[in-house]
Amino acid sequence: MSISTSLVLRAATSEDVQVMTDIYAHHVLHGTGSFEEVPPDVRQMQLRFEQRETMSYPTLIAEQGGEVAGFAYAGNYKPRSAYRFTVEDSVYVAPGHVGQGIGRRLLEELIDVCVRAGYHQMISVIGDSANQSSIRLHERCKFVHIGTARGLGFKHGKWLDIVYMQRELQRVEPV
Repeated sequence: MSISTSLVLRAATSEDVQVMTDIYAHHVLHGTGSFEEVPPDVRQMQLRFEQRETMSYPTLIAEQGGEVAGFAYAGNYKPRSAYRFTVEDSVYVAPGHVGQGIGRRLLEELIDVCVRAGYHQMISVIGDSANQSSIRLHERCKFVHIGTARGLGFKHGKWLDIVYMQRELQRVEPV
């Protein structure tokens, strides 16, 4: 399925937090991409959004036909200062828009924004090694598999792996 030409990518605002909460809640309740088991409420999502904004991490919205079809964001990979040039990505597509290439457009734009912001590496921490759609999405966006941690989470009655993928955003020369 192809993306309609009406797809618009833009920076998220506080007004988008409710729909981001709804999309994320669906993935928490029905998927294994997030290891959260109880969806955060809109207040918690607002706080997360504000924390990313305060740290100048981007949050993007994909709109299709005037409806929010998905969102993506970059956040800190680890809190220690030596990691300050590395970001972790997250991409969530609304249930009615899955399989239309929206996740790829969001991730490509997120990569571009992070390159322009001067980040050097992007890490993806993918919940569930069976999450082939997310793994393929990241492969298409030039991420490489750097490891799998087995059985780190337990959700929906089964043990789940974490798949780690990485993409170099800026060439880093060894010292």
